[in-house]
Amino acid sequence: MAVMTEPSLSDAAIARIAAGLLDRSLPKAEWTHAGHFAAALWLLRWQQGFDGPRDLPAIIRAYNEATGGVNSDSEGYHETITLASIRAASAALADGAGAPLSEILATLLAGPLGRSDWPLGYWHEDTLFSVAARRDWVEPDRAALPF
Repeated sequence: MAVMTEPSLSDAAIARIAAGLLDRSLPKAEWTHAGHFAAALWLLRWQQGFDGPRDLPAIIRAYNEATGGVNSDSEGYHETITLASIRAASAALADGAGAPLSEILATLLAGPLGRSDWPLGYWHEDTLFSVAARRDWVEPDRAALPF
């Protein structure tokens, strides 16, 4: 998979993506690799009482269903990728220490996490795409996460 080539997102666009995810109005075409990280960053920084590992799975599942998707053993919500992405977004926020979300997102996507296949640096493909990893957290089996 290629490095992220989507245009940079403004802070307003990031907020709109997060709001659209929450109210399930985000067009499916905007639920991209960058959109996933944009929503996570906004929710982690601005959503009162938000706990990523606790709250984001239900938000994503509901959004998938509202946009005609399914959450099954082969498509839709993926627990391991979601929880790893939350860790990555949390680390990017900490590294950005108060910078605008647009800058944090741009920095995150300019690095290795800009590739939608970034988890394959930490999990073997058969592990990452297993039913077990889709349903529950599975520890990386290729390399430890750096965040």
